[in-house]
Amino acid sequence: MKILPYKNLFIGITETLHNVFFENKYADRELEKMLKSNRKWGSKDRAFIAETVYDTVRWKRMIEASMGKEVAPDNLWEFVGTWFVLEDEKLPFWDEFKKISAKDVLKRNHAATDGNFAIRESMPQWMYDLGLKELGKNQWHQEVETMNLPAPTVIRTNTLKTDRKALQKNLKDQGFLTEVLSKYPDALEMADKANIFKTDAFQAGLFEVQDAGSQLIAPYLNVQPGMRVIDACAGAGGKTLHLAAMMQNKGQIYALDIHEWKLQELKKRAKRAGAQNIQTKVIDSTKVIKKMEGTADRVLIDAPCSGLGVLSRNPDSKWKLTPEFIEDIKKIQAEILDSYSKMVKNGGALVYATCSILPSENQNQVQAFLANHPEFKLVREKQLFPSQTGYDGFYMAYLEKN
Repeated sequence: MKILPYKNLFIGITETLHNVFFENKYADRELEKMLKSNRKWGSKDRAFIAETVYDTVRWKRMIEASMGKEVAPDNLWEFVGTWFVLEDEKLPFWDEFKKISAKDVLKRNHAATDGNFAIRESMPQWMYDLGLKELGKNQWHQEVETMNLPAPTVIRTNTLKTDRKALQKNLKDQGFLTEVLSKYPDALEMADKANIFKTDAFQAGLFEVQDAGSQLIAPYLNVQPGMRVIDACAGAGGKTLHLAAMMQNKGQIYALDIHEWKLQELKKRAKRAGAQNIQTKVIDSTKVIKKMEGTADRVLIDAPCSGLGVLSRNPDSKWKLTPEFIEDIKKIQAEILDSYSKMVKNGGALVYATCSILPSENQNQVQAFLANHPEFKLVREKQLFPSQTGYDGFYMAYLEKN
């Protein structure tokens, strides 16, 4: 993107980056707060700030190598300036950029990235080594390169209120062009980045923003209207709402989560979507699961995970994750599978899903579970790789209870 030489925009960028890197805040939320508090910025200003924040977060390690030092609170302007030098942009003549030598930046960049994939593709060394070990060089390199591309915006048609063709026309009439994704029955991909949350169509509950890969998980449960379904790690309910639409508001969906605030958000979304067969329940003790043992036709376990399939959407995760977190989350996944699977009734089924591409969080977890639970059998499983689909990475396994 062409550099916009307005100092207030760079102040917005560096303040946002400070909160992401040094206050451990999430990039999308910080960006949203920054843009909300500066309503006078035009669409070009906002696009410039958003793109610069995401680019510099995504390419952090490579920029640091080109700076010759790690990013710190007192060198954020140099960090941002270095990125624009690498992008072959001419920096404004401001004091904050005076120390930057374009020649030195390019020289350091060449020396650091030549033959070093992890630096060139801006990946923490431990994460690079982990992916290499689990997926092998060719597969891992393809995934890393794909996930360094900005994520497209995909929406899911809410079939409780409209169909994809009518939604596409509705959005076109409002000036938003979309493309039909043939392999994803309810999906439309936005042609351009735009604030679609202000559209009449969104306010009326005609669609939800949901990645194309994520839209394949609810159908994987093979639900039917009238079933009793449990979404055991529902969060704010993206997949819960999809299940409600597939069940045509018939039957009962129990949306469970350990965080009450997420379920409150789900209630708001359900009201907007016209989803009327959802009941929320906070998992505040083991009794909640115990009371529901053997009652569900289907259970979705969209397990907490590393998120290593969605780095294009959440590039700041690269710098927030730790090896210790991934080891801990794998233990939690095993515990959740063991505990929540008890809610499936005889003859029912569960789907275990993650937004990771690591076998240790996916296939290995399922195999370990099956070894301890002979009453279940694996019917099918699917691994979606970003390099193959162009969208987020997901895993899903369909297990039947005999």
